[in-house]
Amino acid sequence: MTTISPGTEVTFDIHVSDHRVPDAERAQILAAPKFGSVFTDHMVTLRWTAERGWHGGKLEPYGPFTLDPATQVFHYAQEIFEGLKSYRQTGGSVAGFRLRANAARFNSSARRMAMPELPEDAFIRAIEVLVTQDRQWVPDGEGRSLYLRPFMIATQVGLGINQPSQAYLFALIASPAGAYFTGGIKPVSVWLSQEYTRAAPGGTGETKCGGNYAGSFAGQQQALNNGCDQVVWLDATERRWVEEMGGMNLFFVYGTGQDARIMTPALTGTLLPGVTRDSLLTLGRDLGYQVEEGKISAEDWRARGGDGARAEGLARGAARARPPAGAGGSGPPGPRRGRRTCVSPSPKMGAPGGWRPVGRRAPRAGSGRGRSFFFFTKSPTGAGRNTNISFKKTTAPAE
Repeated sequence: MTTISPGTEVTFDIHVSDHRVPDAERAQILAAPKFGSVFTDHMVTLRWTAERGWHGGKLEPYGPFTLDPATQVFHYAQEIFEGLKSYRQTGGSVAGFRLRANAARFNSSARRMAMPELPEDAFIRAIEVLVTQDRQWVPDGEGRSLYLRPFMIATQVGLGINQPSQAYLFALIASPAGAYFTGGIKPVSVWLSQEYTRAAPGGTGETKCGGNYAGSFAGQQQALNNGCDQVVWLDATERRWVEEMGGMNLFFVYGTGQDARIMTPALTGTLLPGVTRDSLLTLGRDLGYQVEEGKISAEDWRARGGDGARAEGLARGAARARPPAGAGGSGPPGPRRGRRTCVSPSPKMGAPGGWRPVGRRAPRAGSGRGRSFFFFTKSPTGAGRNTNISFKKTTAPAE
């Protein structure tokens, strides 16, 4: 047993599995990874109690939890999670993208659900510990990655509802993933839900908790029953303003080339503040495009599709490796309530076809800003079973 400490009060004991997946079997899995279906050899766990705070951190063999039937997470849904990825880079190193942004959102979700915040350094260190140990599970190839799922659940036993749980379990698991849309980028049809809404003002719409996703299944099923691929959510108050598509943030692109204008629904407390969303907005501004956050009505989307205006809709999220782009003007008329519409790919902005999750890019002239990324890189010494990867923060300089 080895204890790794990042210099804070949170430490992780290392318990390496004696029953790891054989190399040949793992290679077969990585040849065609399926999202969220197979998991790596290990997981990270960390516990919190009101008396002790965070304690008992460990890397251990992947396996089931044993929980009492009266554990509060089963009854009152006090749970949150995140989704992010690690990528195999040229030369064999493994990189993570904007980990601290996911750590901050995890804590934002924790505050809303009356759960303890996890120190950001501990969140990032947990990822380092797991990816260090299971780095051979990170697949090669475009569109492939190691999907990371950190989550926290209430573990106090009892059915009282006068206060939040006084005990929690944080865990991190990982799964090799290929392209989320296995058929590649192609047109998708969407259903504008009138009967259901995803979130309401003052609720948990901006929180990454399981209840938001469970509550969306009926709307998604309704879309599938009506021959559509995805559901588009409207606001809960007026049932007019476009918010999200399925579990992804929506973008609209008006115009073409350097005159293109990027528009996305503003964050109102009912939308998840996506890390990919923020990244696209930042890169769009740096590339010189007009970027706006505001209101987009279903009527406007439909009108722009019907009158031939050049309008493209696209959706982005961490789990979706290469989601479909959408065009309101190049396909059938735009979406109508209770009806389906087709959206199809029409890249018009002249951007490269592939999305690079990490790398160097120059800031806007005069901004004096670089881009901060976190990287897993090979250790120059390579000494020790658990030190073959080091963790560092680098800032990409202006080119």
